[in-house]
Amino acid sequence: MTSHSAGTERSFGELVNAVTEQSTRLVRAEIELAKAELSAKAKDLGIGGGMFAVAAVLALYGLGALIATAILGLAVVLPAWAAALIVTVAVFVVAAILVLVGKKQIDKGGAAVPQAAIDGLKEDLDVVKKGLRP
Repeated sequence: MTSHSAGTERSFGELVNAVTEQSTRLVRAEIELAKAELSAKAKDLGIGGGMFAVAAVLALYGLGALIATAILGLAVVLPAWAAALIVTVAVFVVAAILVLVGKKQIDKGGAAVPQAAIDGLKEDLDVVKKGLRP
């Protein structure tokens, strides 16, 4: 801050104007800081999401290799067609079980309605209506 002598003191209006300008600069600086921070976080999230996607693709290839390994392992003691058939049926059984468990979980979740928020809004409306009545 600048020091002022007794003869050059600022008026109240000048002080209010200075506070307003400084507040505006401060808010703008805070907004710029928030933008920079969010931009950096978004970049990190994007990179992390891309890595998860690559990992998921690799895991899918690994699952295919595991299934092929199971078929080849069973083919040592059974004909190759029987080994492939057994592994295929086992994969479909696991898929069916996952579908049934997933459906049960979805049914348990119910409709995707923010019921607590709706109830809160209804309550707020009731309070406002009661306040408007004489």
